[in-house]
Amino acid sequence: MVRSLVVLEAGPSVTVQDLGRPGLAHLGVPRSGALDAPAAALARRLVGDDAGSAVLEVLLGGLLLRTDHATWVAVTGAPGPVHVDDRAVAADQPVRLPAGSTLRVGYAVGGLRRYVAVAGGVAVAPVLGSRSTDTLSGTGPPAVRAGDRLPVGSTSGPPAPVDVPLPRAAGPLRLHPGPRVDHLGGRGLAALRGTRWTVGADSDRVGLRLEGSPVERRAGEVASEGVVLGAVQLPPSGLPVVFLADHPVTGGYPVVAVVDPADLWRCAQAAPGDVLVLG
Repeated sequence: MVRSLVVLEAGPSVTVQDLGRPGLAHLGVPRSGALDAPAAALARRLVGDDAGSAVLEVLLGGLLLRTDHATWVAVTGAPGPVHVDDRAVAADQPVRLPAGSTLRVGYAVGGLRRYVAVAGGVAVAPVLGSRSTDTLSGTGPPAVRAGDRLPVGSTSGPPAPVDVPLPRAAGPLRLHPGPRVDHLGGRGLAALRGTRWTVGADSDRVGLRLEGSPVERRAGEVASEGVVLGAVQLPPSGLPVVFLADHPVTGGYPVVAVVDPADLWRCAQAAPGDVLVLG
């Protein structure tokens, strides 16, 4: 019998994510993968899965699963309630899920995205070497819906008895100069650093859109060119956009900076209305 999870409720958005599809940008294929990579990696370790196994990325919460086999699960990422049947359990640790029981991932009370790992990983069919859902191009499995039955793979190791998540850093999002930093004029990155920005409501897995006082930049556009994960693009509005996991592989606005990879998880957990500082 194929082991599986039945999705009873899915909430606003649930996708399958693993490490993504790096190395295919020259073919026009975005990277994708879990937005909060450290949280997804912790969830995998807690249930004994290898680094490439697929997890569920849950926007806000509202996910209800039923298992047809006894297994280990873990919920990480943004804090919030977790229940096995009617019993409250802790996040950020392995939890035993008996056969026939349910796992409810409640709504986040801080942050935006929660991650659910099940021992053996979510074993949907890979596309171009990855099980990640790419919301921009539609590559990979479709978004998870109520009524879906998700196959579960074979376990690769025992659950972790102890695993401590890394401290969540505070302070500004650290920036590095982008290839078109000269479009900011003589001030360079100083034009961005220290400025308070509000996360826009139209932010998603493609990009984090920031609202505030527009940044002046040199007039004119650039030819479309490749962009990397964390690229800070500055459109004519002067309002920065930070490209995230499902970003396009090319763009026509100047990339004036790049967010440090160690800070990208903060972009994944920044909710509309949150205030961020670039540094």
